[in-house]
Amino acid sequence: MRVLPELEELYLNPAAWPLRGDSEDPALEPGQSCGLVSPHRNCSKSSREQAHSGKDEEMNVEAKYRMASLYVGDLHADVTEDLLFRKFSTVGPVLSIRICRDQVTRSSLGYAYVNFLHLADAQKALDTMNFDIIKGKSIRLMWSQRDAYLRRSGIGNVFIKNLDKSIDNKTLYEHFSAFGKILSSKVMSDDQGSKGYAFVHFQNQSAADRAIEEMNGKLLQGCKVFVGRFKSRKDREAELRSKASEFTNVYIKNFGGDMDDERLKDVFSKYGKTLSVKVMTDSSGKSKGFGFVSFDSHEAAKKAVEEMNGRDINGQLIFVARAQKKVERQAELKQMFEQLKKERIRGCQVVKLYVKNLDDTIDDEKLRNEFSSFGSISRVKVMQEEGQSKGFGLICFSSPEDALKAMTEMNGRILGSKPLSIALAQRH
Repeated sequence: MRVLPELEELYLNPAAWPLRGDSEDPALEPGQSCGLVSPHRNCSKSSREQAHSGKDEEMNVEAKYRMASLYVGDLHADVTEDLLFRKFSTVGPVLSIRICRDQVTRSSLGYAYVNFLHLADAQKALDTMNFDIIKGKSIRLMWSQRDAYLRRSGIGNVFIKNLDKSIDNKTLYEHFSAFGKILSSKVMSDDQGSKGYAFVHFQNQSAADRAIEEMNGKLLQGCKVFVGRFKSRKDREAELRSKASEFTNVYIKNFGGDMDDERLKDVFSKYGKTLSVKVMTDSSGKSKGFGFVSFDSHEAAKKAVEEMNGRDINGQLIFVARAQKKVERQAELKQMFEQLKKERIRGCQVVKLYVKNLDDTIDDEKLRNEFSSFGSISRVKVMQEEGQSKGFGLICFSSPEDALKAMTEMNGRILGSKPLSIALAQRH
């Protein structure tokens, strides 16, 4: 840690420190911490509420130093407090600097807090040093935002996608700063570079609305970008669930290599008006064995799924279901995996899969053989009545990961003469 010597007394005031775990950077993982002092660590709930109400005059000093605090992101792993101190003290007196580190390894988490003595100096640093290069990396500056609600509410937050790979944080900021004061902005990236999407958080919603109105559909570096209001993961998943109940697009697979668009349309047009029909083909024009049908109504699509799933077409038993976007499939798989983890936490020794639409020839041994490649199975049972299969059964895996893999790869797979339907068995 680096502190201006003549300001040591002020530094000891906990108001100069960001609160523990109240990081602006979403990269802070469980078990990691800035190791920063929290002035409210031992306070009662009522005293904390009083402190945050703004009525306590003693908090004016704390508010002053918080206002002069900057968040510094995208730091190179080798950047030290001393290096940051030398850089930022050229602007004005620096009260304290803290690079946040992993509690165990003490390695840098890639971001820091710089607390200035004067608000004007913090503003000057933000205006003149944002996106400066330190050890080969462009740093990202923004005001240290203590209000967690403001960060998470989505107010003033904009989502941008379909960005050209050449657009970095600086370019993004330059394009969007014309619409209002930006609290934070970031192009999401990994080891391969930009992921093609970003977030910009404006100080107020009106600035965000102007940015959406002006920038949505515009060309940036030759790419037509989407700009819209930020939606939380919870809101996105709720939206996907809502769309799932009113689907019009149908996915069909297992129809072999002889199918084409016209033949597929003939098969499905009896359920309602089709807007588009497409059989997916390889480079030679041969069918890949799956395709899509888009109906003009949900009722037609639903009826097609109900009546065509498991039907025989030219000796092939086809699988028909609601067509899902990649993000929907990922959300659904994630939800399944989370449920599987909860099963394990609740003390369940095995994870059960419910398998239905079994062919009459499938018994316990055949079912086990088909699923044993996915992991350790403790029990397999095909339900029977008077010696005859009832068409469904249970498979007990030893781990959620194995069960999820089996469910993902085997759902819709033809076993015997029927496509399997697999779900997580519910506990009661």
